[in-house]
Amino acid sequence: MTKTDPSLPFIPVRFAVLTVSDTRSLEDDKSGKTLADRIEAAGHTLSERAIVPDDIDEIRTIVSCWISDPEIDVVITTGGTGFTGRDVTPEAIEPLFEKRMDGFSAVFHRISYDKIGTSTIQSRATAGLANSTFIFAIPGSPGACKDAWDGILSVQFDYRSQPCNFVEIMPRLDEHLKRGKLQA
Repeated sequence: MTKTDPSLPFIPVRFAVLTVSDTRSLEDDKSGKTLADRIEAAGHTLSERAIVPDDIDEIRTIVSCWISDPEIDVVITTGGTGFTGRDVTPEAIEPLFEKRMDGFSAVFHRISYDKIGTSTIQSRATAGLANSTFIFAIPGSPGACKDAWDGILSVQFDYRSQPCNFVEIMPRLDEHLKRGKLQA
């Protein structure tokens, strides 16, 4: 079980939140606000927040821009993970992944199952790593955002969480790039 080591310092991480929706604006985007509020309440930095329609090219363009920004460590998208014709977030971001994070989806579904039962199978929540940036795609409901943040992300992005967390490995995410430069 995860424990918090109070002797370790808290290290803030820089997040970007992208809401994928054809019908929302910043004023009525409850899911993006849920994530933004939780990120800031935890002591992290909200570097960017935007809304984009359910369009593969538009989603991929913004996420690509954010993973190229050295001031962003984590991208979280909310919305577009279902099965309708307009749900295209996984198709937009998964081609960007250098490494998949299958465990995120598994744990997200485990948490979600306890709250909504078998309806969790209608989510294609996914995650991966690209350009040393973590990327998470979660469903567009405020409840799913709370589940993902409270049950997984808040713990993994807290350096004090033990036995391991994402923050402690962040300095080593680009080792393959450094190794390639040394060999050249």
